[in-house]
Amino acid sequence: MSRADVNIVELDVRPHLSKKLEPFQLIMDTVKGLHPEDVFVLHAPFKPTPLLGILKLKGYSNSSERMSSDHWVTTFIHKKNKKGAKALSVQQLESVESTLDVSPASDEEACQGRPEEVTVAVDADEQPKAATIMLDNRGLEPPQPMMRTLAALERCKPGDVVLIHNDRVPVFLIEELNNLGCPYTVEDQADGTAKVRIEKG
Repeated sequence: MSRADVNIVELDVRPHLSKKLEPFQLIMDTVKGLHPEDVFVLHAPFKPTPLLGILKLKGYSNSSERMSSDHWVTTFIHKKNKKGAKALSVQQLESVESTLDVSPASDEEACQGRPEEVTVAVDADEQPKAATIMLDNRGLEPPQPMMRTLAALERCKPGDVVLIHNDRVPVFLIEELNNLGCPYTVEDQADGTAKVRIEKG
């Protein structure tokens, strides 16, 4: 079976990032339009680590290859797509079949080693209630703040809270939160930054 037998959908977000634009919404819109038999190929200037976990939850395995210092090619294949998996090389297939969990460590690797602050509230009986994750996303290049926030949300249980501090109001993130049904509040800061409180729905 040749690669030509597979329907490949390619997206290059490097031009968006060079203009300081967040490509996350464009990526997710592309993913929404995919059929299970399609193979999605993403070109980016870095390995999109948080995105890998988000798409894994949507049923996609992945294989990433570094083409140059600022060019990564990541191939996503839906678990229902047997034909696409067979069309990949053996090396890619081994990588695709390996599982990937987005842990706090891998998030830190993708976001310049920034730690997350996690607190867990307890009730009178010392039973854990809602957890709160605090993320300082200031100074990160798009789309890292959005991808990092969504990756944290994916790990949360319903009722948990993610508090983020961004350089500006995250317009595209808010649009995605509306799609996910996650309640949020935005608090503008005096220095022009924004704090957002998000509750996992």
